[in-house]
Amino acid sequence: MSRETRAAYADYFSLLYENDDFIVINKQANINFHSEDGQFGVVVAAEKALGCKLYSVHRLDKMTSGLLLLAKSSAIAALLAALFAAHQIQKYYLAISDQKPKKKQGLIKGGMEKSRRSMWKLTKQDKNLAITQFFSYSLENGLRLFIVKPHTGKTHQIRVALKSIGSAICGDPLYADKSSLTAGYDRAYLHAYQIDFSLKDQAFSFQAFADSGTLFHSASCLDKLQEIGAVSDLAWPKI
Repeated sequence: MSRETRAAYADYFSLLYENDDFIVINKQANINFHSEDGQFGVVVAAEKALGCKLYSVHRLDKMTSGLLLLAKSSAIAALLAALFAAHQIQKYYLAISDQKPKKKQGLIKGGMEKSRRSMWKLTKQDKNLAITQFFSYSLENGLRLFIVKPHTGKTHQIRVALKSIGSAICGDPLYADKSSLTAGYDRAYLHAYQIDFSLKDQAFSFQAFADSGTLFHSASCLDKLQEIGAVSDLAWPKI
């Protein structure tokens, strides 16, 4: 990708890695995944930038920034989709909330059920089961940093999970409390931070920090991430 092409699509994503089988991009916040209302989404932007057909195997909400894996062929897309289905692709997210959680770490498990508007809610049933592992850490000014590992890949899973323990994500337009929405946050604070998997007997691990967000770039958050170290090495709660 030329420097000019990279600059033209910088509002959509940055390219982290490319080989013959797939690319990994760092999606910007507030960019649609799919094309909507006459505006092309991040996948189409990547296709235009690279000049090739790309196949999605997972997705991110519009508000969410971070790592996206896109296949270069339907055959590779099928292999990656199978890895996702078998829980052999590990994803780690960063989130920030201005509300103290009911518990500081552990497992959030429940059925995902459609609620009002475009929202979802967590139930005590096993239908459409969502399983989320997390750790939380204190930041300055009453904020909490969450490192989240979704075991399943349900719509709005992390957003609903954190809401269910009393810690809706700062700036989340659907799930945050009114006090959070009126606090003037510059974005919704959810970012796909790391992805690990093996393909064709080769191990891959990618990590990228959020390009935007004053809270993500605060000294308190950066220092905490430095202190935590490798998020994949944390003692993740057992499923």
